[in-house]
Amino acid sequence: MKTSQAAVNMPSADRLLGIRRGIEKEGLRALATGSLALTPHPAELGSALTHPHITTDYSESQLELITGARLGVQECLDELVEVHQFVLRNLSESGELMWNSSMPCRLPIDETIPLGRYGSSHSGRSKSVYRMGLGHRYGRRMQTISGIHYNWSLPGVSSDEYFALIRNFRRHAFVLLYLYGASPALCPCFVEGRDHRLQPLGDGKDALYLPHATSLRMGRLGYQSDAQASINVSYNGLDGYADSLHDALTRPYPAYEQLGVRNPGGDYNQLGTGLLQIENEFYGTIRPKRTVKSGERPLHALRERGVEYVEVRLMDIDPFETVGIAPATMRMLDVFLLHCLHSDSPPDTPQEIADLK
Repeated sequence: MKTSQAAVNMPSADRLLGIRRGIEKEGLRALATGSLALTPHPAELGSALTHPHITTDYSESQLELITGARLGVQECLDELVEVHQFVLRNLSESGELMWNSSMPCRLPIDETIPLGRYGSSHSGRSKSVYRMGLGHRYGRRMQTISGIHYNWSLPGVSSDEYFALIRNFRRHAFVLLYLYGASPALCPCFVEGRDHRLQPLGDGKDALYLPHATSLRMGRLGYQSDAQASINVSYNGLDGYADSLHDALTRPYPAYEQLGVRNPGGDYNQLGTGLLQIENEFYGTIRPKRTVKSGERPLHALRERGVEYVEVRLMDIDPFETVGIAPATMRMLDVFLLHCLHSDSPPDTPQEIADLK
């Protein structure tokens, strides 16, 4: 990336001290045997629907720990450690632990991986039906993959500048995958019945791997979808981005239409028959984000109030770090994002969008 004129006007030290970062860390609840815990979300951890720091992601067995937006790297990590400690104290009473790897532990058959349950309210039911739809569309195993999401903002950055950052990030995301990818191997149960080029690690009973791989999670065995391959999202600005996602939300997809919104018994299969059920279904290495109000759709929030921060979504859980990410990694992400922000960022093209898929 060339250094742009904007780099001459790099943020002052005071402005850099205003960087805010937050972490969302996913992780499966597992038994000491290495198998997925099939128990309900522990009541001691609060409501998965409303707790600000402890929720579930796709599965009832998949925790998501959330920090606030913090000014300091260590302050953010300290909060994550505190949440971790609270969770682990409660899990230990039932003989469970939190799996510290992006690729899942030993899984049961696909149909018995439990979906997240959020109660009988409208919002709770919607979240559960959404997860039912994900299972039908992509398989439940794929949804048990876990990672670290790094939320980042800098004061005074406009929506156009955040989109320039995103374009550069997508062009150079391979650097982070090379440096910090931490999922070169997986349990054979994850690819059972699927074509793969993995090789046995040892006798192959407990692990398969790909030589020289860094992140299987972000490769073709991880978050990939033939249906989403037809979605061409441009990051040249807020309007184009929002229009691209709106098209995917409203464009019917034959396989999902055949599945139907409800099954013959009247129970929901999915929220809708479009390429995407909701905006967050779209897979990407980075997202523009805006805090939503109660009942508000993410796209509406972005259109009305602009980009507030970016969410980096490609980081694997570091199995050698107690809480999955090191302070040095967070500082590197800060530098990398600043570099993406203050380097030339030409508009993306249809060809580049296709090449980066």
